[in-house]
Amino acid sequence: MLAEHPTVDTSQAALAAARAIAPRFSARARESEQLRTLPPDLVADARGAGLFRLATPRSLGGAELPPAVIVEIIEELCRADGSAGWTVLIGNGTAFLAWLDPVAATGLLGGRTDVVSACVFAPTGRLVPVGADQLRLGGSWAMSSGCLHSDLFINGAMVFDGDQPRLLPGRGPDWRLAVFPAVSGSVVDSWDAAGLRGTGSHDVVAESVLVPERHTMAAFFEPARHDGPLWRFPFFTLVGTFLVGFPLGVARRALDELAGFAPTKFRPPGPGPIADDGDLQTALTRAEGGLQAARALVFDTIGAMWDSARAGDVPTVEQRARFLLAAQQAMRASIEAVDTVVGFAGVGAMHADHPVQRCFRDIHAAAQHIYFSAAATKRYAKVRLGIEQPTFWF
Repeated sequence: MLAEHPTVDTSQAALAAARAIAPRFSARARESEQLRTLPPDLVADARGAGLFRLATPRSLGGAELPPAVIVEIIEELCRADGSAGWTVLIGNGTAFLAWLDPVAATGLLGGRTDVVSACVFAPTGRLVPVGADQLRLGGSWAMSSGCLHSDLFINGAMVFDGDQPRLLPGRGPDWRLAVFPAVSGSVVDSWDAAGLRGTGSHDVVAESVLVPERHTMAAFFEPARHDGPLWRFPFFTLVGTFLVGFPLGVARRALDELAGFAPTKFRPPGPGPIADDGDLQTALTRAEGGLQAARALVFDTIGAMWDSARAGDVPTVEQRARFLLAAQQAMRASIEAVDTVVGFAGVGAMHADHPVQRCFRDIHAAAQHIYFSAAATKRYAKVRLGIEQPTFWF
């Protein structure tokens, strides 16, 4: 069990663990892509390093780190390898057990502190009440990253009354996340994608799985049931603190690769290295400026929300909207940076094991996540313009 309150030592130890494992992630990125999942021994290493419990409540044996530290850790891992970093950030779903009754959450973990979860929020499952306190779950969930090594599945479903979804006053359909042991479901080998190839994002299927009602949560709409500053972040705000480190880390790797190869890479007709090319110098400056500015905005907005949470308040809609703006800007700036590097990398980056190509494929794959969608892009503007909208998305 970790200390009651997060300390500088706890945060520094977690960052050190990420920095220690990152070179192994990087060195074996090609192997992960060939396996289409993170190698089992690297999963074990990440478990042992505590990287799957970064935001899990301390009362459940987790680190419950400040959000800025979580971003730094994910950024470091994604700089090493996008697939590995994505696998770790998705595998941190035990953080969401904070939305369950603490006794129920404790029971699901079974005394373990190294539990890994795979989460799919899309409500493609169906929960049917059975008796007073159980529901029967069936469904299929696509792109369940890390499902092959997960202990728990945390998947979206609608509660049904007969043939129709149950409707709740003022909310609409009864959309929940159901938590159940991975051994109760099955994995369909389906992951064969261009980007994030090493994440093992196969389909997960559940057929008539009994789920106690206490193991379901309406986390999108309700506050967490654990106390503490981190749990004053609404659900999707917490999700964003994990996701935003991904583009920052991948883009940093791409720009570092450019700075590394430009002084020694020659391309006719010029007699010198491409580092002497004024166009490259201008492009690198713009890409670095864009990425560093986006990163600064991320930490500025997280800092404001964290100050509010530590003062006992839920971050305001305006604060959360600014953080969503920062996350969107981080993805845009990161894509621009990676695409810039690809333009100067030359034919060598055509090889599947080239780090620049991997950055390109991974950043464009991650940009398809709903958190970075076109709909999400508009949410900040609606807040700024005073347009009414559902605010649980941020």
